Amino acid sequence: MVKAVFAGSFDPPTFGHLNVIERAQKIFTEVHVVIAVNNNKNYLFSGEERKHMMEELTQKWDNVFVNTWNSLIVNYAEKIGANVLIRGVRNVSDFSYEFDLAVMNKGLNQKIETVFMVPDTKYFVLRSSSIKELASFGGNLSGMVPPIVEKALKEKIEEI
Repeated sequence: MVKAVFAGSFDPPTFGHLNVIERAQKIFTEVHVVIAVNNNKNYLFSGEERKHMMEELTQKWDNVFVNTWNSLIVNYAEKIGANVLIRGVRNVSDFSYEFDLAVMNKGLNQKIETVFMVPDTKYFVLRSSSIKELASFGGNLSGMVPPIVEKALKEKIEEI
């Protein structure tokens, strides 16, 4: 049984994130999607809002679990008995950043392996920050995020 952890801010969840989760859940016995909660970062959505969206988006997969975490991801992995961290990479700059994280995580826990997953090419340009900016200008998000996320984005932007 191989458990994997896919951690990120998911602010908001995108089709790119879901593509990685869908493919990972076919490879690993369990995939734990971990919503990062970092008090030093400014998020559009709260940790609970992001968790709720991700739970709704992943409910069709019995082996996908969603949680929030506010500490080192290697500690979460150890807590649940996972030894694989999944990292999505779209390009060389993503890989460079993720490679450094993988080395650091390996230094923190020798049992942890990092698996880099490349999303389908149609999702290469999706960045949560760009999606939030596009949403703030009323742009069409239909090919970037699921309808529930698009609705939540519009509602959140109206609040601001």
